[in-house]
Amino acid sequence: MNVHFIQHVSFESPGTLIDWCVDKNHFTSFTRVYESSNFPHPGEIDLLVIMGGPMSVHDENQFAWLKEEKLFIKKYIATGKKILGICLGSQLLAEVLGARVFLNGEKEIGWWPVIKINKEGFENLPSEFETFHWHGETFDLPTDAQLLFSTEGCKNQGFLVGTQIAALQFHMEMDMPLMKAMVLHGLHELANSKYIQLENEMYENGIQFMAAQKNYISSFLDCFLNL
Repeated sequence: MNVHFIQHVSFESPGTLIDWCVDKNHFTSFTRVYESSNFPHPGEIDLLVIMGGPMSVHDENQFAWLKEEKLFIKKYIATGKKILGICLGSQLLAEVLGARVFLNGEKEIGWWPVIKINKEGFENLPSEFETFHWHGETFDLPTDAQLLFSTEGCKNQGFLVGTQIAALQFHMEMDMPLMKAMVLHGLHELANSKYIQLENEMYENGIQFMAAQKNYISSFLDCFLNL
């Protein structure tokens, strides 16, 4: 299987998703829009994974590739093949599917517990677990979407459309190098707020919760691909 990643910034890599691909003997390919916005033919891809980034889905004037990416996502969805969006990727999926993307009441940055809402098909994941967040926007659920996950600070944390489209606003793909890179590039956002952890607290929580993330994302992907 060829897993194609759309990466929006150099410091938000696929993390342990690469480990999952290696473990499953999947091929990987990339569109790194900060280098080139040449998207492949959808027929060359078996699973599309859209990564995160600090920009908004609304920043088309600042990032010309956003329009091209949204068109590519629409074309790929039309193939009926599986697609996963993470953080910005989840918001791009929501917008392409006609839902509103808007500022959340609070920014969520750091390690916060996620509650699993829809248990059918995802029995391998705990009903509640700690994972990593870094977002200021959220989305309404697209038409026909099922809510998958929620947090105290943000109701809509993930959704599923049929068995084809999955969106996660949080980062189960997290590993220590990825977290360090995101913290380094986002220090200016670390203010005292209800759902924002400061740098030291994030690293302390990372030591406690990081090891489980690889199992979480692997379990999620295995379940999603078997739907």
